[in-house]
Amino acid sequence: MSNKHASSLLAVARIEIRFNECDPLGIVWHGNYVNYFQEGREAFGKKYHLDYMEMYNKGFATPIVHLSTDFKRTLQYKDIALVETTMRITPAAKLIFDYIIRNEKNGELVCKGTTTQVFVSGKAMELSMVVPEVFADWKKLNGL
Repeated sequence: MSNKHASSLLAVARIEIRFNECDPLGIVWHGNYVNYFQEGREAFGKKYHLDYMEMYNKGFATPIVHLSTDFKRTLQYKDIALVETTMRITPAAKLIFDYIIRNEKNGELVCKGTTTQVFVSGKAMELSMVVPEVFADWKKLNGL
């Protein structure tokens, strides 16, 4: 697995922490960070036209098969989280995203994470061992 990142392909999602995301102590419950990663991927897809529905319509889905998270600090109600999302460059038939979440008010690192998604095809959801053409075309379009 390469540690190189498509540094030119960076998207930032800005999320205001909602009341329902906090625990009784007033801090963001750890499970909500998965949703923040999803919002980061959505921002990335919107910015770089990586359309999951287009892939789905061409016969592929991209389920998450791995998730890792390192918590450094907490977020609280009304804080603004900045979710920086980059795609890791890999020749394999998978999508690897790296996330850095910072607190907008002080720039402090709150959380780092990674998700890995694979391509599955058809109604049988069979694992694709080769990069689907729709994703290979997207990579070429973005200089990857």
